[in-house]
Amino acid sequence: MTSLDATDARLLLELARTPRATGVELAQRLGLSRNTVQARLSRWENEGVLSSFDRRVDPATLGYPLSAYVATRVDQHRLDEVVDELAQIPEVTEVYGLTGPVDLSVKVVARDADDLYRLAGRILKIRGVERTDMSLVMQELVSQRTTPLLARATERA
Repeated sequence: MTSLDATDARLLLELARTPRATGVELAQRLGLSRNTVQARLSRWENEGVLSSFDRRVDPATLGYPLSAYVATRVDQHRLDEVVDELAQIPEVTEVYGLTGPVDLSVKVVARDADDLYRLAGRILKIRGVERTDMSLVMQELVSQRTTPLLARATERA
């Protein structure tokens, strides 16, 4: 796991503010050399520090306005198979392994209620899935974010 320092945090904050900025622009704004900025950006890309671009595309703009979380219990001996099957479903946008009575949290997107029903059935048909419980997302109140953590990291310097 890569550890980021205060300079990294400053650079990432600026990149979050102006994602289309060039390396030269970022270097000028932060008082860093262009080579320092470029080296860090390259390292982050190679080490997977930055998420893929597709995480920024809202599924609603692609015709999938409904989101739901599917709490899924699985046969632990088939966990890897279940995850592999879930990854093959295009409407599955996230899968997290959990502790407690639920094994997986599966986020899905759907075109409408009928599509959501179809997805629920498809997940239940996966060999190793024992039980599901679906919760419809009514409204996103706090989006996934790291900016407050980056700001805190810059304060430590």
